[in-house]
Amino acid sequence: MKRRDFLQRSALAGALAISKPVIATTNPAAAADPLSLYSEPFEFDELTIAELQEGMKYGKLSARTITRKYLERIEDIDKRGPAINSVIEINPDAMAIAEALDRERKEKGARGPLHGIPILIKDNIDTADRMMTTAGSLALFASTPSRDAFVARRLRESGAVILGKTNLSEWANFRSNHSSSGWSGRGGQTRNPYVLDRNPCGSSSGSGAAAAANLCAAAIGTETDGSIVCPSSTNSLVGIKPTLGVVSRSGIVPIAHSQDTAGPMARNVTVQPFCWGC
Repeated sequence: MKRRDFLQRSALAGALAISKPVIATTNPAAAADPLSLYSEPFEFDELTIAELQEGMKYGKLSARTITRKYLERIEDIDKRGPAINSVIEINPDAMAIAEALDRERKEKGARGPLHGIPILIKDNIDTADRMMTTAGSLALFASTPSRDAFVARRLRESGAVILGKTNLSEWANFRSNHSSSGWSGRGGQTRNPYVLDRNPCGSSSGSGAAAAANLCAAAIGTETDGSIVCPSSTNSLVGIKPTLGVVSRSGIVPIAHSQDTAGPMARNVTVQPFCWGC
C-alpha cells in the first residue's frame, strides 16, 4: 500500500469512528491529502527514483518529460492553488539540462541511478549557475557563487537535474529564539502540504514540503539540530542526517562545524541488503 493511501484510509477510519450523519456529505480522505482538493491526480505520485529510471530506460519517459511535469506541478500547487510556497527559485536551465541528459542517454547510456532525475536543493547550498544562494536572507539577495557546493557538484556529475532551490527558515533558523519554522525574508512562509495552516518544521522546511507534495523526485536538506529529521517527520518523509564528515560541507552556508551536514529527503526508501565481505 502506498504511503498516501495509508494516510487517507487512516483518516477515513478515524472520521467514521467519531462521525455524525453529516459525515456522508464530506470528504474525510482530504484530511490526509488536502492537495487533492486543488489539483488533478499527479502522474508521478509516489513513484520512486528507480521507477522513473525504469521508465526512461525503456523509452516510456524522458528526463525532459519528467522535468516538465514537476515544473508544471510546482506552478499548479506551489505558486498557485494551495500555494505551499516551498520552492524559492526555479532553475531557468532545468529543461535544457534535462534535454542534454536525454541526448547523452541515447548516445552513451545513463551515468547512474540519478541520470535525468529532478532534485530540489535547499537555498543554503551553493550552485554556480543562474540561481542565487541566499539562505533565505535578503542580505544575500543576488549572491551567485563562483562554484558549486560539493553536494551540488556530485549531483550534477551523477546526472541529476537540479530543478531549483527550496525555501528554508532564514539562516537555517539560527537568527532568533522566537523564529517561525519555514519563514524567510526572501521566500516568505512555507506551508505544510498535509495541513496547510500548520508548521512544516525545521529549517529544511521547503525541502520537506516540496518532497511531500510531489514537486520533485527527492530533495536535499541540511541539518545542524533537527532540520532534516523534523520536517521529514512532520511531512511523512524519509530523511537521513548522515554521520558528520561523511558528506562534505564545502559550499554550504555554515552554522556549526561540529554539527552541520547535508542529507536526502524523499517519500520512499529502498533498503538494500548488506553483507560483510560480499
